[in-house]
Amino acid sequence: MKFKNNIILALDVEKKEEAFKIIDDVTDYLDTIKIGYPLTLAEGPSIIRDIKEKYDVQIIADFKVADIDATNEKIVTTTLNWGADAIIVHGFTGEDSVEACINAAEKLDKEIFLLTEMSHPGADKFIKAVSLDIAAMGVELGIKNYVAPATKIDRLKKIREIVGADATIISPGVGFQGGTAKETLQYADGAIIGRSIYNSDNPRKTLEEIIDTIKD
Repeated sequence: MKFKNNIILALDVEKKEEAFKIIDDVTDYLDTIKIGYPLTLAEGPSIIRDIKEKYDVQIIADFKVADIDATNEKIVTTTLNWGADAIIVHGFTGEDSVEACINAAEKLDKEIFLLTEMSHPGADKFIKAVSLDIAAMGVELGIKNYVAPATKIDRLKKIREIVGADATIISPGVGFQGGTAKETLQYADGAIIGRSIYNSDNPRKTLEEIIDTIKD
């Protein structure tokens, strides 16, 4: 996947009308939207299809899939059939669970992103200890897409070294959590930005300003 201006909008609002208004404001500058549980649970999974029908965007479903292999297969298949282009899955559940996600996505000619390490401080307690192993497992399984934190540049750099230059990394934590787009994009292909944009009084202007910082 490629991302216009190397930015992905994390659209974690809970109303369709608000979501569409924000997308209207920013689609001149980005072409990829990450949708998680807040919007999907509030509006139903048809919101994925509705956005795809109205806008020329890529959708990454941020469901952080983390179950046994059989359940993972159903979650991935159902989500991608609603129109998502890719889905984020956890790696700590192990090879069999991740392989089920890979196989389900490949059957639909779509993609998965393997979550290696999360951006919030609490992730340091448990997942940090195995995040590099998760990245290495992804390489062994042939995965090309990864999620790694913008808030922990040292970790992002290490994960990039493991997955290689040809892999695609998207990074959450830019903005409210403290990461900066410019620094993140030294190692990532896409900076994930949510609250800084959708909570802004002027999402379009805020996004323009972020893009300017990347170009400086």
